[in-house]
Amino acid sequence: MDKEYPMAKTVEQERAAIEAEQTRLQERLKALEEKERQMAIAAVEKSGLLKAEPKKLTTILSRIKTLGIDEVQKRLAA
Repeated sequence: MDKEYPMAKTVEQERAAIEAEQTRLQERLKALEEKERQMAIAAVEKSGLLKAEPKKLTTILSRIKTLGIDEVQKRLAA
């Protein structure tokens, strides 16, 4: 028996405990994804990309979408 997760008295209680833990983990994951999104937005703002003319920015983003992040990174590193 695991010390960190003691077995509940009944199967139903154990199932409820597992479901509650899953809910907590899903909430943590959602919060982490939102934090990562905010960090990405801040990086884009800091990069100066938002200073580009809208048409140029749209073209750049379209090319990134077409090529994929890995290919763009490879080309920029060359």
